[in-house]
Parts: sequence; C-alpha cells; structure tokens
Amino acid sequence: MKNIAVFADVQNIYYTTRQAYGRQFNYRKLWQQLNEMGNVVMANAYAISRDDDQQIKFQDALRHIGFDVKLKPYIQRSDGSTKGDWDVGIAIDVMEAAQSPEQAVDMVVLLSGDGDFDMLMAKVREAYGKEAVVFGVPMLTANSLINSVDRFVPIYEDLLL
Repeated sequence: MKNIAVFADVQNIYYTTRQAYGRQFNYRKLWQQLNEMGNVVMANAYAISRDDDQQIKFQDALRHIGFDVKLKPYIQRSDGSTKGDWDVGIAIDVMEAAQSPEQAVDMVVLLSGDGDFDMLMAKVREAYGKEAVVFGVPMLTANSLINSVDRFVPIYEDLLL
C-alpha cells in the first residue's frame, strides 16, 4: 500500500469549483478516494484566516476529516489589493515530504490548478522518484501542471457537494 502525502490549496479549489460548477468541493469524498489509493500519512490544507464563523466551521470540518489546517492571515493593503497565498509554504512542505525518510512517502497529491506548481511536481517525480498526482478542475488547471505529473485526476461533479 502506498503512503500518500496530500497538499490542498484550499483557495484555488474553492474558486475553481465555484467558477466551473457553481458548487463547493467535497473533501470527505476526496478523503474516501485517497484512502482507496493508499494510506494517507500526511494531509495539509492551506487556507486564509478571516475569523469568519462559516470559515471556522469549514476549517474544523477539514480537521475532523484528517487534515492539518495551516492558516495565514488575510491581508488587505492600503491600495485595496489583497494578499493571501500559500504557494511558497506549499512548495516547502511538498519538498520536505518528498525528501523525508521518516514519512516514507510514495505519492504526493496536490489539489490545485495553479501552473506555478508545475516545476515543483516535476521535481517530486523526477528528482525524488515519487508518484506525482494533481486533482484539479480540468478547464481551470494549467496544462503545464497537468503535463508535469504522473496522473491528473479531474474534479467533476462526483467530487462536489
């Protein structure tokens, strides 16, 4: 049985499933599918903290499923722009998991359609010999990301609430 490390870009998955389907992603169904693929030894969900009751309930639900929820503060700049992305944090955690002898990870699963992760997932596959898998909304996932992994799992209605 394969040991799996999962990294969920919560903001990306939220916005892409909403844009493509007008619905939210079902993390419980994902968890079931992952358990059919192997043994989940690490699961991180990366989100933005806004101290909103609905978001807190969602984050608690992720923890209940089995995710370690990592939060960054939501930042609104004086010019009105906002900041709240986890790309560097996700990349560091993925690299650490791929290299860690303690975790003994065989498969790295990323939930995101962000093409910025293409080199990361290629490195996981080519340099560390791990199976690289991406879950993403097909029409909103960068081709470069899809082409960088061993397997792309499209998010369709069966993985939505």
